[in-house]
Amino acid sequence: MDIAVSKGFQVPAFAGSSSVLRKSTGNTSLGFNRTSWADKVGVSSSRLQTVVKAQERPTWLPGLDPPPYLDGTLPGDFGFDPLGLGEDPESLRWYVQAELVHSRFAMAGVVGILVTDLLRVTGISNLPVWYEAGATKFSFASTRTLFIVQMLLMGFVETKRYMDFLSPGSQAKDGTFFGIEAALEGLEPGYPGGPLLNPLGLAKDIKNAQEWKLKEIKNGRLAMVAMLGIFVQASVTHVGPIENLLEHLSNPWHKTIIQTLAAASP
Repeated sequence: MDIAVSKGFQVPAFAGSSSVLRKSTGNTSLGFNRTSWADKVGVSSSRLQTVVKAQERPTWLPGLDPPPYLDGTLPGDFGFDPLGLGEDPESLRWYVQAELVHSRFAMAGVVGILVTDLLRVTGISNLPVWYEAGATKFSFASTRTLFIVQMLLMGFVETKRYMDFLSPGSQAKDGTFFGIEAALEGLEPGYPGGPLLNPLGLAKDIKNAQEWKLKEIKNGRLAMVAMLGIFVQASVTHVGPIENLLEHLSNPWHKTIIQTLAAASP
């Protein structure tokens, strides 16, 4: 049972639990302030402040204490790491970069799939469905040539990105990027800039751009989930996402994911 005091402050009956405070406040109607209350239950002032801060921080599961190595400083950090993959600081640093890159690929992929599928369904352009696009033959180059060119270009860019990850700022030196280093204007590992990669000039002060970083990683995570859904849809229905949406809208109550999966099951 909790003891209710003024300003919405509540003191749990079990003072030894991790949830010592639900809301910080000053003097209470019980006649002692926060410090004196901490002294009475044997909790240090610093411990009290830490608990209050932990309770105010949003987590992926309300009421769950995040692991100590996820202190809320990373963009989009809500304390989610059930497998403990980020316990090692160097591994955590790499996972942050990997998630950022996968998020950007997923956002680009979702936009590309939806736009090309919309053009195909409306008849504006005779494009293949997205999962068959890789097998399309082009007249200007063979599939092997396109594959080799893609491997060379992406391999070069990814190698440069990895080198900058190992030694931040090393790829911004003169002569490291064909003389166009100023046009790229790297901000920090994972966040290149300049007129080529940041034409709108957003988040030039990358050290204090926490809001932009949070928006990007949230949209990136949503895009990765969307890509998973698109993969599953293509595997089950053998059509693109726009066609799936149109079929659902034609009969919303009887053409849902449940009926679709039930019809596809043997």
